[in-house]
Amino acid sequence: MTETTAKTVVAFEDVKDLAGTDLGHSEWREITQEQINTFADATDDQQWIHVDPERAKDGPFGTPIAHGFLTLALLIPMWSELFDVTGVSTKVNYGLDKVRFTSPVKVGARIRMNVVVREVSEVKGNGLHLVTDATIEIEGSERPAVVATFLSRFYA
Repeated sequence: MTETTAKTVVAFEDVKDLAGTDLGHSEWREITQEQINTFADATDDQQWIHVDPERAKDGPFGTPIAHGFLTLALLIPMWSELFDVTGVSTKVNYGLDKVRFTSPVKVGARIRMNVVVREVSEVKGNGLHLVTDATIEIEGSERPAVVATFLSRFYA
């Protein structure tokens, strides 16, 4: 099993050299029922497969599962564990392309993220646009929880 990777910190002028770089894996983090309930409250998504442990025992997964969008939202803190750019004035989460929730995350499961920088391009305003392949893995599972193309921008 691959261990956590040290955070990659690069200067703005060196970001363009990162295309093809595997940034490694974030720390493992456990998904708790409290997180799920808090997310359900914040998003008004109170579906029983997420928030009713008793009913979920008899459901398709045998236990509550995290909302797919909760798992996706954790991309940001895991990204921050893996990567940073110095010498910038602004950092922007630009968006996502082709997001897939490929496997449910059961309460108590541990997840982590792997990121590979696919491409880096220049954008107007002295900026750099990164296209990265983000995979949120579930400990002990062959299938990941989320596969997404994450887009970010950094401006000098």
